[in-house]
Amino acid sequence: MRRQAIGAQAAALASGSGRRVPTRKRPGALRWLTWAVSVFVFAWIATQLFYFVQIALWNVVDPQTTAFMRTDAARLSTDRPGLPIQHEWVPYDQISRNLKRAIIASEDANFVNNNGYETDAILQAWEKNKQRGHIVRGGSTITQQLARNLFLSREQSYIRKGQEFIITWMLQTLLDKERIFEIYLNSVEWGNGVYGAQAAARYYYRTSAAKLSPWQSARLAVMLPRPRYFDEHRNSAYLAQRTAVIARRMGAAELPH
Repeated sequence: MRRQAIGAQAAALASGSGRRVPTRKRPGALRWLTWAVSVFVFAWIATQLFYFVQIALWNVVDPQTTAFMRTDAARLSTDRPGLPIQHEWVPYDQISRNLKRAIIASEDANFVNNNGYETDAILQAWEKNKQRGHIVRGGSTITQQLARNLFLSREQSYIRKGQEFIITWMLQTLLDKERIFEIYLNSVEWGNGVYGAQAAARYYYRTSAAKLSPWQSARLAVMLPRPRYFDEHRNSAYLAQRTAVIARRMGAAELPH
């Protein structure tokens, strides 16, 4: 009888009529989506905290490198192996007031008083980009340019622009205007592998950042939107004409203090 019962049970299992062991269900699409979103949100928050802490430290520590510098170092090691990054930090009071005035006159006339953004410039850039169908202009202030140089890439996208706004707010919140400008002057790109006022003064004029003349300063300021291009086209008619314009405006530029 026992053998018959066992045989019948085995036959039932073989035919599929017996009770099957329950199997674990795979997570549904919604669960995977929730997990992916949670990971993304966590990573985004962690990134913002990293930026925030890094900027806070720059109240007492000078940044020695930027995202742009690191990207260029990698590019130059492949394209021009014999050309290193040129960069030397100098304190704010060792940079010519001529250069400070020229940059404010050229890049951000309301730098001292704005909150890191210029709404009119942003709206004008938006209209121009809409007409062209892609980003051709950013309407960036000095603080926004610094945010991009320090942490981001040269990629033109609205996602990157959104991150730039967040970092700009952090810079405005954690640093005073003079410190923002000091980091900018020491970090901004001025040619192929040339970064900061001291390196630019040495590279173009064989002098120090402290000794730049009004004309030299105006010329360097005009180069900023397209530093690599003007590094290769130093006799550009536009460069000469725009330099004269900025030289006339420099006297009205207000410096942070």
